Amino acid sequence: MNAAATADPPSNPNQPQGSGRSAGNAAEISARLDRLPPSRYVWTMVLLLSLGGMFEFYDLFFTAYVIPGMGGSGLFTPQSLGIFGGLARFGVAGAGTFVFATFAGLYVGAIVFGSAADRLGRRVIFVWSLVGYSIATLILSVQASGFGADLWRFIAGIALGIELVTIDTYISEMIPARERGRAFAANQFVTFCAVPIVALLGWLLVPYSPWGFDGWRWVVLIGSVGAIVVFWIQRRVPESPRWLARHGHEAEAERIISQIETAVAAELKIDLPEPGPLVVEAPHRGNLSEIFQPPYRSRTIMMSVFNFFQSMGFYGFASWVPSLLIAKGIHITTSFEYSFIIAAVNPLSPLLGTLIADKMERKWQIVCAAICIGVFGMAFSQQNTAVLLIMLGIFVTLSNNWMSFAYHGYQAELFPTRIRSRAVGFVYSWSRLSAALAGLIIGYLLQSFGVTAVFIFIAFSMVMVVCSIGLFGPLTRGRTLEEISH
Repeated sequence: MNAAATADPPSNPNQPQGSGRSAGNAAEISARLDRLPPSRYVWTMVLLLSLGGMFEFYDLFFTAYVIPGMGGSGLFTPQSLGIFGGLARFGVAGAGTFVFATFAGLYVGAIVFGSAADRLGRRVIFVWSLVGYSIATLILSVQASGFGADLWRFIAGIALGIELVTIDTYISEMIPARERGRAFAANQFVTFCAVPIVALLGWLLVPYSPWGFDGWRWVVLIGSVGAIVVFWIQRRVPESPRWLARHGHEAEAERIISQIETAVAAELKIDLPEPGPLVVEAPHRGNLSEIFQPPYRSRTIMMSVFNFFQSMGFYGFASWVPSLLIAKGIHITTSFEYSFIIAAVNPLSPLLGTLIADKMERKWQIVCAAICIGVFGMAFSQQNTAVLLIMLGIFVTLSNNWMSFAYHGYQAELFPTRIRSRAVGFVYSWSRLSAALAGLIIGYLLQSFGVTAVFIFIAFSMVMVVCSIGLFGPLTRGRTLEEISH
């Protein structure tokens, strides 16, 4: 290993994370990570994190496919919903309460516990939040009332809200700057593979009751098996050396970065290049209040507005595909068949995105994708023929996922390591809140005014996305995290 890989002697592990020494060591660790050439070793870490994320996406997207089955089981009657049943008098469909519970839990997980990975580490939060989700989802699968289903859906959502924030933070810190866009595209390719799986299971299981167990319960139960693989993932993914160095654990950070460097050099059979110039983060302690101070205040406001409206479009379609098709007069079994065809293309967009992810500015990728969502969505609302519905549904899905992998990487880049998880949790929580509200709003619009009203609402949300990111978003392509945070 070259001389640049040698770190300063370990300092006191109880040293405050904001000390100048910790910040300087973190800058050296970051420079050593960013000089790494593309390698199978580094991309294996992306794959392992993404496999954990698959369970999250499975959970997020099974909502659309289990709602019709849950309704058929009588879970959405006012009596079954308990205190939530009173929302029926305001025109809110019972299914809307389940969607609301999902995203209300995600909101609490992101806003209340989003800082956990900054305090305790990326790895431990990544693992245990997935375990918590698996347990809550297992309990959800056996609920006999709508109220119980909503309650355990809310609890599972809290764990997912923590997990989504942690994965974005984790990947942004482990991947060299020039590959960060591709890493997030690859991550989303793997995680979105869960969508056609859950759509296929919904098509095959939800209309039926295999072995006397409601089909929708099987779909939920299958998602809870994430606990089986989580400890295998835990053993293979190291803690973020950026986080360790920033928190004064220089010896552990040095051990991990040296291990990564040795593995990459051995795999590629080369001497690693010298690290680039060191860019030291300001020696602050990393409090949440920092995101409301210059220079991060404007980014916090921009990403909060963006997240509030992007989820209206994303989940306004993705969480309601079978219901939207049924509202257009398509039989429930046929609607699941169409939904599966549409869902099958979910991994395609981020896979294609790897070709441009680091060649086109991420802010402009987000803007272009939002425009496509609005245009294709309005066209979808005006169609009744199967071929056009499927084709336009595919275009909306591809556009949604293009926006998704672009903004997940973008928002994690905009804040420094010391507050990255806190900041991402805060701005991302607005998408969870708006998605919870969207479940109620879209349930009301669909029941009272039809499919066209739903897509007018989605198109307006995409206009707000274009304005927030297009007008105020900074450029990030090819820049190190430390350069962007300065």
